[in-house]
Amino acid sequence: MADDIHYGRIPAQGKTKGKIGVLVESHYDETEFRAFNEYFPKNGYSVDYISHLWGKEYLDFVGNDGTSCVRVDVEVSDIRTEDYCGIVLIGGYAMDRLRYEANPKQGQLNQAPAVQFLRAAVEALNRGQVKIGTICHSLWLFCADPQLLAGRKVTCAHNVISDVQNAGAEVVFEGDQTQELVIDGNLITGKHPEVVETFVRVFLEEIEKAVNRNPLPEECHQEKSQ
Repeated sequence: MADDIHYGRIPAQGKTKGKIGVLVESHYDETEFRAFNEYFPKNGYSVDYISHLWGKEYLDFVGNDGTSCVRVDVEVSDIRTEDYCGIVLIGGYAMDRLRYEANPKQGQLNQAPAVQFLRAAVEALNRGQVKIGTICHSLWLFCADPQLLAGRKVTCAHNVISDVQNAGAEVVFEGDQTQELVIDGNLITGKHPEVVETFVRVFLEEIEKAVNRNPLPEECHQEKSQ
């Protein structure tokens, strides 16, 4: 079990450029977790870990290896996409847990709070207002509503290729492996935690390219009072 708990709001180091939201649940990938916590703040971006809290003030989520724990107090149903420059879906099994519906109905689209948030985030992505990043297994959350992935070029862990293809995406290959990184418009996808250092660097590069071309909404450059 994790020895200590990380608070799920991490301030930027130095001048704040903006804010990154990271969707998380238990069984998240800890290599990615550590990379996000180090790289984004070091480069001027604060980080909010976001989840569905089931009516609680906060919840603690433990990673795949049991070596880290994050305390989250940001409810996914309460946030606005425009408050963030980028949204990242952490890998591991976290996104499978976030697409869980307590009361599914036949013929109804998935109404899990995180899936509803992702629909709004994808609409903002399509308008050029936010970047979304996924890595390893985290396209699972997109697979909860195939309309979100249809026609997009992506990469992912080999374990979930069929899930992602069945949701309508084109998985990009390099030889007999999925490609390490794919950029399709405002969607940045990484194959595996082994490429997380490249993933975080490219994700911020894409955010900053967009700001230089066409500034993102002012909200994503300001820290909101909590």
